[in-house]
Amino acid sequence: MAKKTTLGSALQTARKARGLSQEAFSDVSSRTYLSTLERGLKSPTLKKLEELCEVLDLHPLTLLLLSYTSNQKQARELAEKILDEAESIRTQKAKAPNSN
Repeated sequence: MAKKTTLGSALQTARKARGLSQEAFSDVSSRTYLSTLERGLKSPTLKKLEELCEVLDLHPLTLLLLSYTSNQKQARELAEKILDEAESIRTQKAKAPNSN
């Protein structure tokens, strides 16, 4: 991975791309908290990430993908790697004895 983008900067980029102010998140977060997330001073829980992404109308994985990639090529490569890893785990689980 070339450039390391933080979750906070990806959140800010997505928010601005959607034309939303920090106040638009008032039902799920205070403006102060959102600002600390965007500046990378705090990290959200998965539940909070889901809530923020609902406001953004994005899947949480999309925001994470933006955090780890800086261009379309990297995003496609990472998405493919994620799919391969998930399939490998599912396959191993299915082969494991006593898998539930």
